[in-house]
Amino acid sequence: MNVHAATRASAERLVVAATMGPTVHDVHAWRFKVVSGLIEVHADPDRYRPKHDPAGRGLHLSSGAALVNLRLAATQLGHEAIVRLLPDAGRPSVLASVRLAGRHRTSREERLLYAATLRPFRAGRTIATSACPPPSVVDELAGEARLEGAVLRRLPPAPHSAGQRAVLTTRGDSPAEWLRAGQALQRLLLGAAGRSLAASFGYETLDMPGAEEVTEPGETPQVLLEITQAGSAPTPAAGRWTGRTTAGRSAARAASPAVP
Repeated sequence: MNVHAATRASAERLVVAATMGPTVHDVHAWRFKVVSGLIEVHADPDRYRPKHDPAGRGLHLSSGAALVNLRLAATQLGHEAIVRLLPDAGRPSVLASVRLAGRHRTSREERLLYAATLRPFRAGRTIATSACPPPSVVDELAGEARLEGAVLRRLPPAPHSAGQRAVLTTRGDSPAEWLRAGQALQRLLLGAAGRSLAASFGYETLDMPGAEEVTEPGETPQVLLEITQAGSAPTPAAGRWTGRTTAGRSAARAASPAVP
């Protein structure tokens, strides 16, 4: 049975909204597909580059970030989004599925986070002020990460570091944990933007000096971040949140037609 026209229209609207928000990668190595009663997140073999990411870790982080955009868009339409990570062992390219269930009353926090997905961010470095955010604000961002099943831990100061260095960790190092880390990273970045903070991040290496001093047994470092006050210049890292630099080109690719 085909998706009901109203449900399909809502799902397609959510897909477009999700692809318009900033994500971990400039190149979207994933795509959404609207199927009967669900929105699926698929790895896109035409855009996924296993040579540079053989385990698919970056792909999962980026897909987790896209999931957050999708969920926030759903809240604005009054839907509760039920997410299943890696829902079908027989189809490993399906990274997650989202079902729109019941009515959802949008919270103030969700409205602010969603507003951050629509805000155009300037790429590159900004004017340096070398200001660390207050510890209480970093604690608030750590709370955002916990909501997604990850932990944000402060790192000791480093030479030439302008802001607060931190590491995002998960319990374990599986594809499901990479997806959780991606969701936590995106929520943290959106929360930082809403608090007038800047953030740079690196995830291509797990060699993070100082991480062993702050993590607990069983925690796996996933992303290294530096968070600074607005107007400061984060240290260059493997990834930088630059906003909607490719969203217009990617929206059409990310949404696939509904199938029976």
